[in-house]
Amino acid sequence: MTGMQSYTIGQAARLLGVSPDTARRWADAGRVATHRDEGGRRLIDGRDLAAFSVELAKAGSAEEGTSYTSARNAFPGIVTAIKLGDVAAQVDIQAGPHRLVSLLTREAVEELGLEVGMEATARVKSTNVHIDRS
Repeated sequence: MTGMQSYTIGQAARLLGVSPDTARRWADAGRVATHRDEGGRRLIDGRDLAAFSVELAKAGSAEEGTSYTSARNAFPGIVTAIKLGDVAAQVDIQAGPHRLVSLLTREAVEELGLEVGMEATARVKSTNVHIDRS
C-alpha cells in the first residue's frame, strides 16, 4: 500500500463536479475535513473525499445548473469502494453525481494499484467500463 493521496480544494472540486468556491465553502463549513501541507495549501485526504462524495451523491446536493458531461465517454472521479475476490474484483467510482461500477480482474486492480480515495477515470465503451488510474 502507498501513502494516502490528498487533494487540493481545486482537485476536489473537479472530482465532485462543483466550482472551487463551492468546495472551499464546504470545507470552511466543516462538511469535509482539511489539513494544511508544508506550503500552507489546504488538502483533503482521499478517504475523506471519497466518503464525502458518496454522501453528497446520496443527498442529491449537487448545485442546480451544474453541467455534467462525458467527454469521450470518460468519467473522472474518485474510487469509493473496492471488493476483491479470488479472481474478480468490483471497483466503485463516484464521478460527480454518477456512481459507476466496474467488474474486472483482481490482477488488474492490483496492477493499477487502485485504492479507496484514489483518483481514477471510468471509460465507457458500449457495455464495457474500463478503469484508468489518473
